[in-house]
Amino acid sequence: MKIVARNIPPRTAWALEQAGVHPLLARLYAARGVQSKEELDDGLARLLPPASMKGIDAAARLLADAMAQNLRLVIVADYDCDGATACAVGVRGLRLLGAQNVDYLVPDRVADGYGLSPSIARRVKERGADVLITVDNGIASVEGVAEAKALGLQVLVTDHHLPGPALPAADAIVNPNQPGCTFESKSMAGVGVMFYVLLALRAELRARGVFDAATQPKLDPLLTLVALGTVADVVKLDANNRRLVAQGLRRIRAGQMPAGVAALFTVAGRKAAAATTFDFGFALGPRINAAGRLADMTLGIECLLTDDAGRAAELAATLDGINRERREIEGGMREQAMLMAESLFDESEEPPPAISVFDPDFHEGVVGIVASRIKDKLHRPTFVFAASSAPGKEHELKGSGRSIPGFHLRDALDLVAKRHPGVILKFGGHAMAAGCTVAEESFDVFEQAFAQVAQEWLDAATLTRKIETDGPLAPEYCRADIVDTLHREVWGQGFLPPTFSEEVEVLSQRLVGEAKNHLSIKLIHQGNPVDAIWFGRTEPLPARVLLAFRLDVNEWKGERKVQFLVEGAQL
Repeated sequence: MKIVARNIPPRTAWALEQAGVHPLLARLYAARGVQSKEELDDGLARLLPPASMKGIDAAARLLADAMAQNLRLVIVADYDCDGATACAVGVRGLRLLGAQNVDYLVPDRVADGYGLSPSIARRVKERGADVLITVDNGIASVEGVAEAKALGLQVLVTDHHLPGPALPAADAIVNPNQPGCTFESKSMAGVGVMFYVLLALRAELRARGVFDAATQPKLDPLLTLVALGTVADVVKLDANNRRLVAQGLRRIRAGQMPAGVAALFTVAGRKAAAATTFDFGFALGPRINAAGRLADMTLGIECLLTDDAGRAAELAATLDGINRERREIEGGMREQAMLMAESLFDESEEPPPAISVFDPDFHEGVVGIVASRIKDKLHRPTFVFAASSAPGKEHELKGSGRSIPGFHLRDALDLVAKRHPGVILKFGGHAMAAGCTVAEESFDVFEQAFAQVAQEWLDAATLTRKIETDGPLAPEYCRADIVDTLHREVWGQGFLPPTFSEEVEVLSQRLVGEAKNHLSIKLIHQGNPVDAIWFGRTEPLPARVLLAFRLDVNEWKGERKVQFLVEGAQL
């Protein structure tokens, strides 16, 4: 473990402070590349214009024509939180803009796999659809789109994933990552892409005289769902995504949100009035994702679509129960997978450059979470595989991978596929997360080939775990109100939450929690006593140690005290 302080350009920090930004925030923003106060303006007027997104005008015309003819629209969603929120935004938004016939369909993770398959296209046709719209998928669905077109459907693909070598022959494609798209934000989530399509559709309907600027429907209530899906999908929070998230948070804190979002805050025990990006990523997002992992994502989408508070409460409670089940399954799987991963090397050795594990008893809905846990602990690109439960696919393994900075997971799979044709049956994803399917008898070949690519691409520096921090925390900022100020800001992937580091004196330490697997620490920071906790740590710390920590507030009997959440130590 190496703790590295970010570079904080002093002139930029000073300029932000002079422009009225809080001194601590000025320093944090400067370290994250913000150059001026204007970049921090999260007003809707500052959003990138939809017109620069390739294919969006054609998409708007297609939808406007379909609505004028009262055609039946069916959205094909994905079974994660981004897909669920994108579907809900699509259904709600199209209805707001006047569409009379809007339906949706969610592929089953087990039976259908990922994306628009030919079988899904046939099911959409059976529903009497005229237009098929994908959200958060479709850019790689060449066969599925071809089947939909052969069935006489018009097809609009909205996606954000990286395209393969060939694009599907859809009537329109909206994806900031497709070739030739000049839209600046390449990190937009699927839900953001769908929101932008609705903005373009509204402009098209305005141009056709359906309504004018004064009478047009407001789309900004959808921003609560855009914010939730954007954070939950762990896309990079560039300036445009931060604006989308900030707008959604603002509405939630003001009590303006769909009934299902309010109900999810309640079952998660979180306060909507003080909503943060942490709530999206670690409280609401996992409950929606659990439906797609263990049950049917229709539950999650219905929760986001209903305007009935009672129905929303029922659905949120069901999602909460499924998430508890997911945690139990994950706990057992994580323990088993970690033992398998650690058996690949001796205690005195470094882990191999990449890790792949498979067990016939693993649940395919949870492999991604378990891969993430192993990656976090061992700091290696990791794939976890489970046997497919799809009929006729019993000899296939479905794998989900998570990566470390500096190792592009999808590109690595591409290279494995080229070196060993036929080993990977299909794959897709991003730099940090990807999925693939292999035949069970090919697992050993995949494991060795994946490790070989990692061996070639990763050097010692990349394989050393680093924690980037914002350096020391001045004692005057160790206050509960300052922590509240930090929590209200938009942090996430690519714009990481504040983490500080400095040498502290350890006064006492003890193990806490039901399993005694968390380290509770009393320490001296800048001459003042502070409580700290390190979740998942059982080994004791020396009397003086360099710690990396985030800030939190612990409330006890009405008193609010700053608490350090320890992220790591340089020992």
